[in-house]
Amino acid sequence: MEQNNYRPIKAKIENVITETSNIKTFVIKPEEPISFLAGQFMQVTVPGMGESPFTPSSDPKHAESIEFTVMKAGSVTVKLHSMKPGEYVGLRGPFGKPYPISDFHGKDIYVVGGGVGLAPLRALLFALFHELDHLNKIEVRFGSRSPNDISYKDAIPEWAKRPKTNINITVDMGDPSWKGNVGLVTTILKDGDVNVKNAVAIVCGPPIMMKFVNKRLLDMSFEPKDIFLSMEKNMSCGIGKCFHCNLGHFLCCKDGPVFTWEQIKDIPEPW
Repeated sequence: MEQNNYRPIKAKIENVITETSNIKTFVIKPEEPISFLAGQFMQVTVPGMGESPFTPSSDPKHAESIEFTVMKAGSVTVKLHSMKPGEYVGLRGPFGKPYPISDFHGKDIYVVGGGVGLAPLRALLFALFHELDHLNKIEVRFGSRSPNDISYKDAIPEWAKRPKTNINITVDMGDPSWKGNVGLVTTILKDGDVNVKNAVAIVCGPPIMMKFVNKRLLDMSFEPKDIFLSMEKNMSCGIGKCFHCNLGHFLCCKDGPVFTWEQIKDIPEPW
């Protein structure tokens, strides 16, 4: 049966995990099977409030349930944050284009995230871990406002134990317990981290962070075609009808949200 992109699929909240003071991960089980690929997004319907686009943060290969890591920011997310296991939401999608992971085979992977941008990158990392035999290495650089604002605190050390994987985290403001770098994420992007002649960079985070990370990557001699950016805009409908998510002549919901810098570099102020 052809998918009806307008009909939300009923889904039960099975668990709610508090990540930080304003970020929670929702483990959701849809009543009908839904599969997605890393980089795609879905519309989550909160009954009585509306819907918002979120990129799943769970392993794409484990489709029995889907996880969304959500920051409390607006009316829909405030209501979602108040919901408990046993309550229901709706899911539409997946929409958008995924990361072309098969094109990354044989390369160094430079993953750079900031803030809640680690959520969609979590799904990407799971997908990359399944492909480790085909990758040279994975270098992860992540920036957060403070140690208390880092999601997946228990999982990150386990990720770092994976073969070919190295993770470095920085915070804008440290505390007495923080032993790592203090500074913006650009301060831990070092020449020599990866072989830029045989690497791809994948960036997800707040627009201002992505702007300056992109500039740093270009300064490191990355080619525009090798920089992948998650350009999530106001993707209201998910299917290219409302045009709220236009990025130049592109629509983020259909043509993205994953773009290379080569694709969008001529668009005035794409951030």
